[in-house]
Amino acid sequence: MSQSRLRRATVAFAALPLLALGAGQAVAAPAAPPAPATAAPASTARVSAIEDEVARSLAASLADPALRERLRSATAAAPGGAADLGPLAAAAQSPAARGLADTAAQADRRIAAAKGLGADLGPLLRVQLADPSMRAALDAGAAPLVATAVADDHARTVRAYDTAGRAHALDAATVPGRPVYLVDIDTAKTLAAGIAVLQREFAARGLDAAGPAAAPTGQAAQAAAGGWWGTKISSVEVSDDEEPWFKGAAEMFSLVSGFGQDGKVRVDSVAMPYLQYDGTVYYPNQILVNWSNYKYNLADVVLMEDDGDTNYLALAQAVAAVLLTIADQGAYIPLVNAVLAALPASWWTDDPDYVESWYTLARTSSGRLNGARGNGWMTVEPYWVSQL
Repeated sequence: MSQSRLRRATVAFAALPLLALGAGQAVAAPAAPPAPATAAPASTARVSAIEDEVARSLAASLADPALRERLRSATAAAPGGAADLGPLAAAAQSPAARGLADTAAQADRRIAAAKGLGADLGPLLRVQLADPSMRAALDAGAAPLVATAVADDHARTVRAYDTAGRAHALDAATVPGRPVYLVDIDTAKTLAAGIAVLQREFAARGLDAAGPAAAPTGQAAQAAAGGWWGTKISSVEVSDDEEPWFKGAAEMFSLVSGFGQDGKVRVDSVAMPYLQYDGTVYYPNQILVNWSNYKYNLADVVLMEDDGDTNYLALAQAVAAVLLTIADQGAYIPLVNAVLAALPASWWTDDPDYVESWYTLARTSSGRLNGARGNGWMTVEPYWVSQL
């Protein structure tokens, strides 16, 4: 993810083990993950296949000069250069545009279902120019191709369509000289909806996943009278290989895991929508952990990503089923093997879904914490959240 390029990633998760060491002490390197599960979520390859269908339909529709001009103007004016495809097509008056609007609306619903999300999210598909350098040729009248922000980071070619429906194999390593539109999904919207699904499913199964900034209740409220201690992220950076030109925008989130006040395993999801580029230091001042929710003074943090095909509902159900088999035995119990075994095999092949993890995060942790993989770091500090 170079600063000039967007990365397409929503994030999913796992809970990793916590070593019983104090803040600032060295920790052992994480053990190799267990053999992954063979079953993948039902959505695997479905979202990318739907996007490919829409890309071909959009390319054919661009034979209409009026629609082509509308798309050129819309992507130039839209924040970040990404325009919602369905509304854009619905606002046009030509038969080609109306057909494209119907295709996009149906695809939006199919994508929501494939990702285990509700059907009321509204437009999900967006279209943007693959690289800003293509704008001059597009404005000069060059005929664009249409492709999708494909999932495989290591792809050697990218399939794109022209207005006649012909497929073209583009070099994944070189920005094309011809303008290329990318069809992608609104990952900010699906991330927010996905976190809501995770919270709902975890809570329904007894893994209370209220957000890290939620007000403490019961014993936690008594322990944190007048407020509660949190861990705040002052700055954070993720390092990764430079992203190819065909990737879209990134959305990431972390999961914080440990034992709750009731002695049951809990998982708290923390959205990090600002974390979009590697090699960039962000200063979010974001609360990562609400310690009043946890029984022990230690927690795990894992940052992961997926390339759009994650079914949040299926993933939450699979991981929750594993975590519910683990009982508090009076000390922190490593959770890594059980949780990683619940993840599908596709999460450990091709794409770097697992980004980084941080071990032995304590309430008193402060300063720079390097990730276990050497792929990122964050600086943290204790933070007292007082009641009004």
